Amino acid sequence: SAVLFSLFPGTDIGATGGSANKENAAAVTHVTAQPLLLTPEPWNLLVTQTPAKEKAKEGETVVLNCHLNSPQRPSLTDLMVKWYKEDEKGQMDLLEKNVTILPNNSRIFMSGDLSQGDVSLIILNVTTSDHGIYFCEVTLPDGKVVTGDGTKLRIRRALGLFGIEESIGTIIGVVAAGIGGIVVLVIVLTPQLRKCSLCMRQESPQ
Repeated sequence: SAVLFSLFPGTDIGATGGSANKENAAAVTHVTAQPLLLTPEPWNLLVTQTPAKEKAKEGETVVLNCHLNSPQRPSLTDLMVKWYKEDEKGQMDLLEKNVTILPNNSRIFMSGDLSQGDVSLIILNVTTSDHGIYFCEVTLPDGKVVTGDGTKLRIRRALGLFGIEESIGTIIGVVAAGIGGIVVLVIVLTPQLRKCSLCMRQESPQ
């Protein structure tokens, strides 16, 4: 540095030397921090099911959304996904290790892309027996299990429960109105009918 001072008398070598030292220090801390990142950390996996409630009509196709989010692990392909349903009959497993386990099944399967964190379930041609609460469960490589909050699926009959109720209500209303009208007619016409019957009685002897 003595030589540099004599060659460049006007330069401030101390400042550049200081910044170089700072860079070296940063590099050193970066290198020492590296092994800490390589130590195995517990997975922080978030399993999100949306929406909490889903409605469908008989014969429709339903997609039950389930998304995985793991900030530490960009690759999700080594996760095991399971879907199961709970209803009044108990619990029924639908899908295990990312594959449908239902016998002779051609309606229920995983529709999402696991590598993108999408493990949604698709149900084709839903029937009333498909109602229940569906849970998305993920098993991590370390054996930890994370389950979503569940999605409650309600199935309306093909005619639509609400449609039937409305039509019944309408029919009752029409019938009631009709009966009301008949009652009014009877009340109005009864005196006239009596008069007519009297007329006919008077006329019959002649």
